[in-house]
Amino acid sequence: MASPKSKESSMPKKELLPGRRDGSNAKPRPQPVRRSSRYSAAEVHEIFRRFSVQRPEPKGELEHVNAFTLLVAVVLSAQATDAGVNKATRALFKVADTPQKMLALGEAKVGDHIRTIGLWRNKAKNVIALSQALIRDHGGEVSDDRDQLVKLPGVGRKTANVVLNMAFGQHTMAVDTHIFRIGNRLGLAPGKTPEQVEQGLLKIIPDEYMRHAHHWLILHGRYVCKARRPDCPACIIADICKAQEKTTDVPAPLVPIASLETAVAENQEP
Repeated sequence: MASPKSKESSMPKKELLPGRRDGSNAKPRPQPVRRSSRYSAAEVHEIFRRFSVQRPEPKGELEHVNAFTLLVAVVLSAQATDAGVNKATRALFKVADTPQKMLALGEAKVGDHIRTIGLWRNKAKNVIALSQALIRDHGGEVSDDRDQLVKLPGVGRKTANVVLNMAFGQHTMAVDTHIFRIGNRLGLAPGKTPEQVEQGLLKIIPDEYMRHAHHWLILHGRYVCKARRPDCPACIIADICKAQEKTTDVPAPLVPIASLETAVAENQEP
């Protein structure tokens, strides 16, 4: 005697939707859109070639005398202006330019020096703590390894990248607010996070320009491609730029910044 068919086997099978095992009517999840630069390799090369002509030897604006004071200055610069940090650290670095001297100075006196900087109490603690860590774990020397640097109190990936680039000449990309804005506004290296923008820029910038690339981008963002209102007439890459909000396709004259400053000074003389 044949066994009776189960209700499940007698019911018509539901046709499964593509990509859904349970056959539900829910829509398949959209695949993430791949983010890539809007610029060709030739366009990227030309952008950085022009930056190199405009600022052949760009300099960071944080004042320092060695790798340690650079590290401290970058830690202090979080949510503060470079000018404000420089004003506070000139006297500090005269008396404490090594981890040993900073530790001997003590948290209270470090705090007195940097009181004009935002979040100064927490930053004073971090400066003392990172000085202790450098003495304890690195013989008082600043490491040239990112994994070691980010273990220090108050040091994140951006800070580590700045130190590796400026103190050790490594080809790193320190993504601050200016570079993050430019990467997305121009479509140069779009990304939802600083690290995504960093990886995008590292992928497209020619190696010959990597040494100064992060300085060029920071200075361009700070003085030309500003957050609220980009100064497009002053932009040397206006003809290449693909930003939606740009106001001109005519690039500014491609001359070294020093020449521009000299010209302005001469025009202002009586």
